[in-house]
Amino acid sequence: MDLHVLQVFRAVATEKSFSRAAVKLGRTQPAISLAVQRLEADLGESLIDRSGKELRLTDAGGLVLDYARRFDNLRDELGVAMAELRDNASGRLTVGANESTTLYLLPHLARYRRRYPRVKLQVRRSQSSRIPMELIEGDLELGVISYAPQDARLVSRVIYTDHLAFIVSPQHRLARRKSVSIAELGVETFIAHNVVSPYREVVLREFQRLKVPLNRDVEMPTIEAIRKLVQQNEGVAFLPRMCVNQELEQGVLREVQVKELRVERKIHLVHPAHRTLSHAAKAFLSVLE
Repeated sequence: MDLHVLQVFRAVATEKSFSRAAVKLGRTQPAISLAVQRLEADLGESLIDRSGKELRLTDAGGLVLDYARRFDNLRDELGVAMAELRDNASGRLTVGANESTTLYLLPHLARYRRRYPRVKLQVRRSQSSRIPMELIEGDLELGVISYAPQDARLVSRVIYTDHLAFIVSPQHRLARRKSVSIAELGVETFIAHNVVSPYREVVLREFQRLKVPLNRDVEMPTIEAIRKLVQQNEGVAFLPRMCVNQELEQGVLREVQVKELRVERKIHLVHPAHRTLSHAAKAFLSVLE
């Protein structure tokens, strides 16, 4: 059904005249009459009682008028919604991130929410290795990962540079040292994250290269658990610096530099190369920048 025909019928019903409706819509009276006749033919019902001098609607006509008003209201609501979307006042945004990169996003998310409070924002916790495919498949619009995806279907940009920090408890024997060598760490118990990452592989290779044992007797599922165990002096750990900033400032953890190991950790914002970003996503990029 042509929605324009409904608008014509509404004008006729409201003005109670074909001629006045024609003037209002800037059309000829025969064109208005033809449009109403076409609508009646489509619906298989007479909508206007033409037997009297005054234009009256049939029961079917009253029902159609009600729906015509609803369609007009929906059209107006759509126009408002699209305007709000263009102004970034509404919409939906889904961002994928793992545990550590979510921590990096928190201050940006707070600014974004203050600026665009009506956008429905979801940060979905995903394995970093899965985020590129979730972006390609359309499950996510933006992703934040700690490596550059080698896929021409994706665009990535570095939005933050972090490093891998060697952290210990303030009570640990190395806590007052500014730096140590890997050779001194062969006797330490490392609290490891049981999620595979390219940075863990870099640490493993360096210990192997220098023939120093890396004792990973404890593995934990979350960075929070690792932080707690290190604070309790149950072991030491390598963690992204941004994940322990607050604890280092509070003095409940200490960072000691490892001379042979300076691992930069670049945080990448990723999105599909050939898919148009939503207004909400573009606004999020502007907040990050």
